[in-house]
Amino acid sequence: MKRIVVKVGGALLEGSLDSFWDQIETLMQDSEVVLIHGGGPQATRMARNLGHEPQIVEGRRITSEIDLQIVNWVIRGELNLDLVARAGSKGIRAAGLSGADAGTILCTRRTPWQMNGQSVDFGHVGDFVSSDLTAVVALLSAGMLPIVCPPGIDAQGNLLNINADTIALEIACGLAADELILVTESGAVLSADQMAIRRMEREEANEGVETGWIAGGMKVKTDIGFQALDRGVKAVWICGPESISSKSTGTQLVSQSTDQSGSHG
Repeated sequence: MKRIVVKVGGALLEGSLDSFWDQIETLMQDSEVVLIHGGGPQATRMARNLGHEPQIVEGRRITSEIDLQIVNWVIRGELNLDLVARAGSKGIRAAGLSGADAGTILCTRRTPWQMNGQSVDFGHVGDFVSSDLTAVVALLSAGMLPIVCPPGIDAQGNLLNINADTIALEIACGLAADELILVTESGAVLSADQMAIRRMEREEANEGVETGWIAGGMKVKTDIGFQALDRGVKAVWICGPESISSKSTGTQLVSQSTDQSGSHG
């Protein structure tokens, strides 16, 4: 049976998810599926409700003690539990996990980075060390949908915030997944003239980064997608929530040049 890892960002978890669950249910008809989610927008909103302004340095969140608590409350708590409940309402048996559960994602606390001539301490942020997918595989074997989110854990039992895209990459690679699907609001990688790209090779992605039309969250997705291909994941797609199963409007990342060049449409 195929194994598919689907990663969805927090921005897409607002409002109705009926069509999203229909897509997941379709995938699960002939595949084992793992769902990974983040929750950055929700964590930011909760922080501001508490009178705390999150610190973001070049797109990376500094995770103070209160920020880590918010990640645990909002992402592992409210969002993960809500997704499990919504899946159940659709007849999908799901179980929520964080990277800390059963040691699924082992991290080490990030050392300070030198950025723009200054030392930046990211606080309770983890860099990936290893994964133990025993719990994920057990749930898949039982016909369930594992729903996995931050935080991760270090060898001393400390919880650490880790990017959900990184969790998706490591679980996809650890499972030798047939597909990694990165779900995005844009529905695809968009070219400089805002046209959806159907197939994207590494050289075109590099050009997009250099000229600036691939940046921010999309750069993270293309970087992780090509890493996944390099490490044995068979296919990587960037698509919208309405085309998770069909891939009718998404972008397929391809690691090597072929006779079929990337196309825009």
